[in-house]
Amino acid sequence: MDMNDILNRWDKIQSEEKRKQKESGKNQVSHKKANAPTKEEKALAEEKDFNKRLEKQINEQNSTQINPMELWLRRYGTIDKDKLSEETQERQKFQDRNYLVSMKCEAFLDLHGLHQDEAEVRLNNFITDCKNRGLKKVMIIHGKGIHTTGTDPVLGKLVRSFIEHDKRCGASGHPKNKAEGGNGATWVILK
Repeated sequence: MDMNDILNRWDKIQSEEKRKQKESGKNQVSHKKANAPTKEEKALAEEKDFNKRLEKQINEQNSTQINPMELWLRRYGTIDKDKLSEETQERQKFQDRNYLVSMKCEAFLDLHGLHQDEAEVRLNNFITDCKNRGLKKVMIIHGKGIHTTGTDPVLGKLVRSFIEHDKRCGASGHPKNKAEGGNGATWVILK
């Protein structure tokens, strides 16, 4: 509210008072002190004070400046480079074939004594479960086929065929030492 608005209000108030006096037909005597403000004038003064205080607060807030570095950090945030580096190294480690081949198996499945149909169902369930758990390398123990008739062990062929056709299975191989199973076991790296 500017001074012009205040003057317009004042003129309006004065003209209303004069009109009321003319209507009543006689001069009314005011019992207030000379030059004392009316209710409307007091309200205008309070409103003016409030506006001044509000303007002062806004100016104070605008005058305080933020450190440019603080402003940048608020806008863009911070990055933990050590954590990013560790995560990248971990991802690269799992992408490195040599690391995966040399790592220990995280889960084992023993198919000894099962028929082909049972072994295939168990193998599929095992791979699904390991994949859901986020495992990278598993061991399937199928045996060397000592008790089977014929040249090749039945379960060994089944496991090899399953690994070749299942998209979840990657590289595979046999453990190097016989204590881990030798040719009677196959490790698989899951994709």
